Amino acid sequence: MTLEPGHVKVQLRERRSIRNHLQSIHAIALANLGELTTGLALVGALPESIRGILVGLNVSYTKKARGTIESEAMCTIPEVYEPMDYRVDAKIRDSSGDIVAEVHAHWRLGPVPEKKNTK
Repeated sequence: MTLEPGHVKVQLRERRSIRNHLQSIHAIALANLGELTTGLALVGALPESIRGILVGLNVSYTKKARGTIESEAMCTIPEVYEPMDYRVDAKIRDSSGDIVAEVHAHWRLGPVPEKKNTK
């Protein structure tokens, strides 16, 4: 596992609880892994004054995922002065290095709102 600001690499081991009827890793488990990877890469690189909110997720599946798979995401945070959309991609590979899925996470970046005094 790699966990650095703007770069994350995580592994998922195939097991019965995430297998589908085709005896491969379920599509939603792959989508969740990709979203997790993009989120960790992004949030780990964001300054405290900026927040990110996931607003969309696109997943392309290219091969049945079996065995231990690895998801990797990298991003460079742009200058954020007002709310903007930003895409972070994750590539999910099997142990042979073949891409089994690609995840495109769409994040809304913007300044953290000031806390309102509720008293």
